[in-house]
Amino acid sequence: MRLTILGGGGFRVPLVYGALLGDRGEGRVTEVVLHDVDAGRLDAVTRVLAEQADGVPDAPVVRATTELDDALRGADFVFSAIRVGGLRGRAEDERVALAEGVLGQETVGAGGIAYGLRTVPVAVDIARRVARLAPDAWVINFTNPAGLVTEAMSRYLGDRVIGICDSPVGLGRRIARALGADPREAFVDYVGLNHLGWVRGLRIAGRDELPRLLADVDRLGSFEEGRLFGPEWLRSLGAIPNEYLHYYYFNRETVRAYQEAEQTRGAFLRDQQSRFYTDALRPGGSALRAWEDTRAEREATYMAENRESAGAGEREEEDLSGGYEQVALALMRAIARDERTTLILDVRNRSTLAALDADAVIEVPCLVGADGAHPLATDPLPGHATGLVCAVKAVEREVLAAAESGSREAAVKAFTLHPLVDSVNVARRLVDGYTAAHPELAYLK
Repeated sequence: MRLTILGGGGFRVPLVYGALLGDRGEGRVTEVVLHDVDAGRLDAVTRVLAEQADGVPDAPVVRATTELDDALRGADFVFSAIRVGGLRGRAEDERVALAEGVLGQETVGAGGIAYGLRTVPVAVDIARRVARLAPDAWVINFTNPAGLVTEAMSRYLGDRVIGICDSPVGLGRRIARALGADPREAFVDYVGLNHLGWVRGLRIAGRDELPRLLADVDRLGSFEEGRLFGPEWLRSLGAIPNEYLHYYYFNRETVRAYQEAEQTRGAFLRDQQSRFYTDALRPGGSALRAWEDTRAEREATYMAENRESAGAGEREEEDLSGGYEQVALALMRAIARDERTTLILDVRNRSTLAALDADAVIEVPCLVGADGAHPLATDPLPGHATGLVCAVKAVEREVLAAAESGSREAAVKAFTLHPLVDSVNVARRLVDGYTAAHPELAYLK
């Protein structure tokens, strides 16, 4: 079975390959094709993978190419993890937004909109090529903003594109641990959009244990989201929000923390990964060791500004191990082997949430098998959550309209409608700033 990874020179590709090395069942991936527009990054990551595979019998064969059509032909699965504009682009997204006093995070607020406007045209081109060159392939999308990009691709691939994210998995795991339960035995009632969802229940042996957690202040304060949001606010919500909702609920504090930081997250990763790619290609050195050291630092500093503004302290050791590669592997196994399982994924709504139309991509538990991923029926969201979900989905639709039409007016509307952008004039200046910073946005007229 062949897996094509788009963004094959990306820093997290070794996580996916490492998961594949541990998969010994029938129908496993035997060939990995890496595609990237940057040959140097491909070379560096290929060296890491070669060290990972050393001594592993029947390790998947790795091939690298800068030709997209070549990478797609014959693929059974396509894993999309591209970054249009690179980390330089992410750093610019943050800089332009913070100069206007609004959030520039890569998937939330102004930064997420800018990233989406750069990414959607490229993702649509990929979807069209997959439909033509590999019509039977399943596309697993991790490209951010994951829900928006998955929805853009679904217009050409239907249900054969499925979005994944590790945030809900990590959240469910932390809640289960706080309750003293085995995360593998828990069903997580999680509903929302990508990076905009809430855990409303956690059932173990059919019983919802979340009320027990919400009633225990000590347990609530024992895990990351409890420290990030505070037990009092979690009790008010009656739910545990995805960590990215901290940008909404504590926006003023977070923007200030980002403005006061020595450098933004994007700038930090840009500089850090530049060093990694140089070190990985150094003769006589270990590319794998360079990657492992860089990854440890990257994970430990994740959302550092949010934790600092909330006084949440350092990340727990258990949360430094990633997770999205395990979701990707479980999804591929469920489809390829018809190993029916339940995973939290980004899929088309159908009739799951009455407030949204059938084609809106949402993030919910899904039953997965050989015929793909199907969202499970769920109770409606409370009014405050429904309002936020509908507002952000309206923004996503304006981003899609702008990407399709090239309309600057639609882009301004997308920025203006976002709950974290507080002025039409700010939105106009954001569009001006982003089009000046990103050549990829030259299509906006």
